[in-house]
Amino acid sequence: MHDHDHEHSHPHGGIRGFFYDLFVPHTHDAADSIDDALEASAAGIRALKISLFVLLGTTVLQFLLVLFTGSVALLADTIHNFSDALTAVPLWIAFILGRRVATRRYTYGYGRAEDLAGLFIVAVVALSAIVAGWEAISRFIHPSQFTTRG
Repeated sequence: MHDHDHEHSHPHGGIRGFFYDLFVPHTHDAADSIDDALEASAAGIRALKISLFVLLGTTVLQFLLVLFTGSVALLADTIHNFSDALTAVPLWIAFILGRRVATRRYTYGYGRAEDLAGLFIVAVVALSAIVAGWEAISRFIHPSQFTTRG
């Protein structure tokens, strides 16, 4: 905790303030803010790498099972995992760009790259929902025979 008077809306006392400061510690020193941002970005990149490689590993294992079993449901989940892994790539690029220092042209830095990556990911998810909905409606209108491997 810090001992100075200032106007902003975060708690400094009581049980709520204790838990807030426990999970969201802060100072008003600019150097600490930059260090915290770089540390959070590095942790984000580390988590993203782990997520990417776990999803890719799961995708490969599922694809091998699809080849063995011919399961359409497993194929759909495999494609889903692969698309999740692919959406991690623009976010990874955005995290790297966001760590770059400000330039004369981009005086506030490149932090907005993460916002743009988020919008791209939302667009990909929306597009996949539209395609899935379109295919579902198409199957109702034009049903096809389901065959299994025997």
